[in-house]
Amino acid sequence: AVPALQKLIDSQHQVVAVYTQPPRPAGRGRRGKGKELTKSPVHLLAEEHGIPVYTPVSLKPAEAKEQFASIDADIAAVAAYGLLLPTAILEAKQYGCLNIHPSLLPRWRGAAPLPRTLMAGDKQTGVCIMQLDEGMDTGPILAREIYPIAAGTTCDVLHDSLSELGGDMLLDVIDKRHALTPETQSEEGVTHAAKIQPEDGRLDFKRPAQELFDLVHGLSPVPGAFFEYQEKRYKVLKAEIAERDDVSEAKPGDVVDDDLAILCGDGKCIQPSLVLKPGKKPMARKDFLNGNKITKGTSLVSHAKEAA
Repeated sequence: AVPALQKLIDSQHQVVAVYTQPPRPAGRGRRGKGKELTKSPVHLLAEEHGIPVYTPVSLKPAEAKEQFASIDADIAAVAAYGLLLPTAILEAKQYGCLNIHPSLLPRWRGAAPLPRTLMAGDKQTGVCIMQLDEGMDTGPILAREIYPIAAGTTCDVLHDSLSELGGDMLLDVIDKRHALTPETQSEEGVTHAAKIQPEDGRLDFKRPAQELFDLVHGLSPVPGAFFEYQEKRYKVLKAEIAERDDVSEAKPGDVVDDDLAILCGDGKCIQPSLVLKPGKKPMARKDFLNGNKITKGTSLVSHAKEAA
């Protein structure tokens, strides 16, 4: 949301208020007494420019709706807000609520469009500017732009690229709002981007190498795809697909050389290129192997989640 807010601030439009999540405890665990509360980046940017900031835990209470309605604005722009917008909020402003959605709707409606896009191996994605309605990303589309995905793109890189694109598109839509005709979303090709669960990142080496490659980059850097070895969890933040000769005696999950090539279910290998060890900073494969001997013949299959 930060690029969109910055572009609105720099435009001829007046930003009269910002809504964002309440300050959260900082640091590991994010809970417990004595934890310093950290404001969101959007919160900090708004304060820097003297814009009033509101941080309700929910927009459902009557007082939250009344407060929102009292703000003298023509339109609301929403980006990765994380709270459900009740009907009273959606209808409070003359031109409603516009949403920056990082996918080519109706593909990847829901909570996690960016990781799901990469995990599915999509070759392109994009941004839609949508008029919010009561459904889950079902509103009419006012603008869409395609964005090609380069091989090996990680989720954080895609996020930053689409954030900039979305901010530009939002401004354009606001400027041309009266000349645009909303496009009703098709009910064909609908996919749902379910929230990422902790076990989604487990590398099951019985799967094809390409699927694991997509999983690694779709969950990088957070929460991170992972394998477990000697009771430690190692996150793989980047990887390559490799082919090795003479793996006929190996099984999926076996390390087939001394350069961390791990055999997958299709006979190809996934080879981590950036690894995160607990308590350490991310390391290139060579540096990681210097201090962590995972040699040829090591089996990681016992730590892979068994297929249902």
